[in-house]
Amino acid sequence: MATKAAAAGAGARSPLSLVLAMALCVFFYLLGAWQRGGYGKGDSIAAAVTRDTACSTTATAGLSFDTHHHGGNASSSSSSSSTFFFPACAASMADHTPCHDQDRAMKFPRKNMVYRERHCPDPAAGDHPPPRCLVPAPAGYVTPFPWPRSRDVVPFANAPYKSLTVEKAVQNWVRHEGALLRFPGGGTQFPQGADKYIDQLGSVIPFNGGHVRTVLDTGCGVASLGAYLDSRGVIAMSFAPRDSHEAQVQFALERGVPAFVGVLGSVKLPLPARAFDMAHCSRCLIPWAGNGGMYMMEVDRVLRPGGYWVLSGPPINWKTNHRAWERTEADLAAEQNRIEEFAAVLCWDKVTEINEIAIWRKRTDPCPDRPPVRTCDDDANPDDVWYKNMEACITPSSGVASAGELQPFPARLTAVPPRVSSGGVPGLTAEAYEEENRRWERHVAAYRKVNRRLAEDRYRNVMDMNAGVGGFAAAVFSPRSWVMNVVPTAAELATLGVVYERGLIGMYHDWCEAFSTYPRTYDLIHANGIFTLYKDRCKMEDILLEMDRILRPEGTVILRDDVDVLLKVQTMAKGMRWKTLMANHEDSPHISEKVLFAVKRYWTVGDEGSEDEKKSSSSEGKGSEE
Repeated sequence: MATKAAAAGAGARSPLSLVLAMALCVFFYLLGAWQRGGYGKGDSIAAAVTRDTACSTTATAGLSFDTHHHGGNASSSSSSSSTFFFPACAASMADHTPCHDQDRAMKFPRKNMVYRERHCPDPAAGDHPPPRCLVPAPAGYVTPFPWPRSRDVVPFANAPYKSLTVEKAVQNWVRHEGALLRFPGGGTQFPQGADKYIDQLGSVIPFNGGHVRTVLDTGCGVASLGAYLDSRGVIAMSFAPRDSHEAQVQFALERGVPAFVGVLGSVKLPLPARAFDMAHCSRCLIPWAGNGGMYMMEVDRVLRPGGYWVLSGPPINWKTNHRAWERTEADLAAEQNRIEEFAAVLCWDKVTEINEIAIWRKRTDPCPDRPPVRTCDDDANPDDVWYKNMEACITPSSGVASAGELQPFPARLTAVPPRVSSGGVPGLTAEAYEEENRRWERHVAAYRKVNRRLAEDRYRNVMDMNAGVGGFAAAVFSPRSWVMNVVPTAAELATLGVVYERGLIGMYHDWCEAFSTYPRTYDLIHANGIFTLYKDRCKMEDILLEMDRILRPEGTVILRDDVDVLLKVQTMAKGMRWKTLMANHEDSPHISEKVLFAVKRYWTVGDEGSEDEKKSSSSEGKGSEE
């Protein structure tokens, strides 16, 4: 009896022991996963997010990345649980560009084009704060044509302006044809087309073979030069002011050509030193011979050794054209002489002069016979440019990578850039750089499982708000798209020079301010850790509203950040007519870094909000403070 009882007792305890053992195994497994992830905080929240949104790297239920709207209307409903509601701005704000507002611009000095530069609203100076509302698309807005068709044809409803079609009619900039704007590829200096013009330049400048990859087009007009360089494997960063020639940069971006609103005025360009293989001015109306050569010296700062500078139009070939230009021979001769003198000071060798085109090349070797000239401070960082005044001085070339160290494109996209291999970026070794690129390849592979459109060239105009060394842009690289790699001024390292050495483009920017572009100019916006970076600098909703302003209807957002941050973003996004989906980190659901995918709903001027939006509007008023 005793033996049987003992056996029965042992049998009764055995399942309990197994349960305890299994519980301990599960506990230690979870503890190990928690430790490997490096994060414990927020895992309970992450689990709830996973449960409530079908959170996985392959779940896409409830979120479509397809484009559906070609002039039709769509539901603009948002969750009634949203505690944020941002109303639509007035229809008159459809092209709201806060830091390039035309009315405010006229209050600033005209000298050196100061009034055409960035002037963001400053409440401390008595300016009205930017309205917290959603900039509407114009009535009739439709999905842009895919590239390369968009190079030549744009829906008129998306940028309904006719000024340039009249002013530049004989120069083939743009034509209005019913519901379309057609871009024949002409320009002031190339009315017969950009292709023929590029062929002329190509007789001297080696566009073929990937040796010339990055081009700066100053005073770009509608950016036809950049549009036609694209098919030759060359990417141009184009800029023009927001001026009397209505919608130049807006047209360029609507076409799918990289561009930003800007001007050579009194402050430095938001670009790194030694970035471009070529700089170009085609009758861009910049006074190159003025201000002690300051504008040519700014071009020299951003032009890499061995790079080319192209000037076409006045005063080149003035002997033939002075009557057509309605200027005296003496005036034009003096202007060209001054340009030639400044080019000599900069050690630019004149390569050729063809009709109205002159081409110089920046020397790669030391310049011992340089005429006396002021050199910029040796200790100054040539990449420290945000709101820094231009000076008539030459940026030192010490430590500059020679032209031969950059590989032809596309090899330079994956090669270790000279700034990294030479130790030019503090703390960034070649090994760390290569690991960073492998990390972004994994991230993008996971993105594509959620959004298959990333692998199908759905997006032409792409922005990375916190680009680092350009790992995201390299991982999504396609000849049918381009990425504006933004390095925030708040970032620990100024890595934009590395981005350019990879054959990519971008600019510096402070995300507490509006970006220098028109509304609805990007198809996809990616942001890694941007809200954590700006946590103590400016309000989350202001950054989100700026993202909404520059994102096209039905455009996509991909945000990578800590789960606590993204949950706040998700709440605000619902009040912005965005549909969202949370996904886990691809390595483990126990890592608190998550990914938030969002799609901006289609709506235009005059659309009535849903019942949920109306209820939110009545309870929340004009937005919510964080």
